[in-house]
Amino acid sequence: MRFVLLGAAMFGLSLFVLQGQAGAPSGLPLPAELAVAAAAGLAAWQTRRSWWPLAAVAAVGHVLLLLWPPLLAASYHAGRDLVRGRDVAAYLGGCAAVFGASALMGAWRDGVREVLAATPGNALFMALAVVGLPFALGLWTRARREVQRRAEREQIMRAEQVRAEERARIAREMHDVVAHRVSLIVLHAGALEVRTGDEEAARTAALIGGIGREALTNLRDVLGVLRATNRATGRAPDCATGRATSRAPDWAPGRATGWAPDRRQAEEVAPPPTFADLDRLLDQSRALGVEVVRHDEGEAREVEPAVARTAYRVVQEALTNVHRHAADARTDVRVRYRPEALEVEVRNRAPASPPAGLPGAGWGLVGLRERVELLGGTLRTSAQDDGGFLVAARIPA
Repeated sequence: MRFVLLGAAMFGLSLFVLQGQAGAPSGLPLPAELAVAAAAGLAAWQTRRSWWPLAAVAAVGHVLLLLWPPLLAASYHAGRDLVRGRDVAAYLGGCAAVFGASALMGAWRDGVREVLAATPGNALFMALAVVGLPFALGLWTRARREVQRRAEREQIMRAEQVRAEERARIAREMHDVVAHRVSLIVLHAGALEVRTGDEEAARTAALIGGIGREALTNLRDVLGVLRATNRATGRAPDCATGRATSRAPDWAPGRATGWAPDRRQAEEVAPPPTFADLDRLLDQSRALGVEVVRHDEGEAREVEPAVARTAYRVVQEALTNVHRHAADARTDVRVRYRPEALEVEVRNRAPASPPAGLPGAGWGLVGLRERVELLGGTLRTSAQDDGGFLVAARIPA
């Protein structure tokens, strides 16, 4: 409908100009004027597909009849649609040629036509009014359209980033809470199977252990789906052995888009356990036969809840991997209270026996690194010369 109205408006305005009401009279009979106006209107209607027919009608009409409405509309479309510099230069050069030919025709025909087209001042004014201003309006329209498209793309990217952040957060929480607890259940079931003298209890413990291992395998698949975003995600080495080592991703929330939750947001999404529950966590590992020794350095003080919870998660993940790969190795947990940071270090010695082969969720250190970097800290993991493994985190506090 918009293009039908444009064609009708072009027909009426062109007929108005040809009859001398807004330009030089054409001197053509009325049927010829109607035909020329109809051609202009039809070309304007066809701009829904291409505006080049309108530009052709505008060039011929302006040279022969000083018909300016088609040239005005064509200049607007040129400014809006032409992108390459050589195309813009070609169009403006063509317009200059059209005005030159129109000036020659005006000088040849004399009268009002000569005054409007062959006088330098009038010719310059018409060029600015018919070509310059609509061309500039077309450029402005294109720039506005590009800004709107860019804003829409950025909004989509921000929404995708938020979704990716939420999926990563869910994956971290599932690993920290579910995987750790299921691992403990499997380890306790294995210990019960070995130590009990009741055959029925041993079979039940073996069944519980098998179900737990299957649950951990399924959890790995679920976390893989949650982590399946557009960014590349690397695998981190397992604590305690350093095996299966792809590097952890350099990506951290907020780096690509400038969006990142602050500490208050991190605190709201973190699970309930805090650093005050560290002794209970260590006792759970000791109950499984792991020799765990805690060392505190510096004057103990209160830290932000988000920092305390993250430090707790560092120790929890490190101990989970100790259970998985070095269950009989002595493990030292060091907590250092620095004036500007809280440092947590978990170092285990080499295991005396082969690992139990407990399946892992596969995303422990990946999520842990993201959690630490979210608070502006750093996470360092490395295999030790004596066969052990080190996990160390430094969190500003």
